[in-house]
Amino acid sequence: MTPPRRNVELKARDADPAATLRRGLALGATDEGVLTQRDTYFGRARGRLKLREEADRAYLIAYVRPDGAEARTSAYRLVDVAQPVALREALDTALGTLVTVEKRRHLLLYENVRIHLDEVEGLGAFVELEGVAPTDSDLTREHELVARLRAELALGEPVAVSYSDLLLDGPQALLAAADAVMRNGYAPYSEFPVGAALRTTTGTIHVGANVENVAYPQGQCAEASAIGAMVAAGETAIAAVAVVAEKLDICPPCGGCRQRLRQFAAPDTPVYLGRPGGPFEETSVGALLPLAFDEGALG
Repeated sequence: MTPPRRNVELKARDADPAATLRRGLALGATDEGVLTQRDTYFGRARGRLKLREEADRAYLIAYVRPDGAEARTSAYRLVDVAQPVALREALDTALGTLVTVEKRRHLLLYENVRIHLDEVEGLGAFVELEGVAPTDSDLTREHELVARLRAELALGEPVAVSYSDLLLDGPQALLAAADAVMRNGYAPYSEFPVGAALRTTTGTIHVGANVENVAYPQGQCAEASAIGAMVAAGETAIAAVAVVAEKLDICPPCGGCRQRLRQFAAPDTPVYLGRPGGPFEETSVGALLPLAFDEGALG
């Protein structure tokens, strides 16, 4: 495993890949050729965990990077992998697969910045700038280079999230995760299993099922179980929610869980209620709990 590394990243959609390539080469960037990459993202990780497979190399990447529209810092580790297929199957069994990103990447190098001209299956064309920092850098130079290249390449508004998040964004992935965990619900008394899935701002999906107890007040809702799993994994920011119940097409969270969700989510955080591939409704945490009791009420 490599020592911890850092880089400064920025991503934007690319309306004219040919023109972007010409601009990059005109700046003096070197053309390193084209890579075909398959990134498999796994669940239940602290931060993000993906297996990258290329034609002649595979490596595991564990990284932490906040979402945001401007250039942001990513801290990561790399591990070379000799048997990627076997590792992918093992990690899928142990952690579950969140999403697979397949892309064609034209790589340019400008000083210590990697310019990625990406064609991503299902998403389209993007430019990604990755200023790779030496261990002793304060990141000032990397931010300056990324800002310069953003201007010189005439990039548009930055994309705040990763390709995996763009593919996961929307109801179906979360509803499928909630539906799968719902089948593990422990509901011998009500016979009303429920599953909940939370996507955090790192792209990780945390799930939970309802757990009943013979002493009824001691039971736990699916949303509370999912929040507990999220906090145990070291995360506290919910980006989207899905709830699935076996016996209701649309199962809204109870009042207590609305307050629990509001603790970790913004009012505009989307909430998907329904079934994967079936009927569903989209609402928001704020719509479910107007005039919520929050930190502001404590003075």
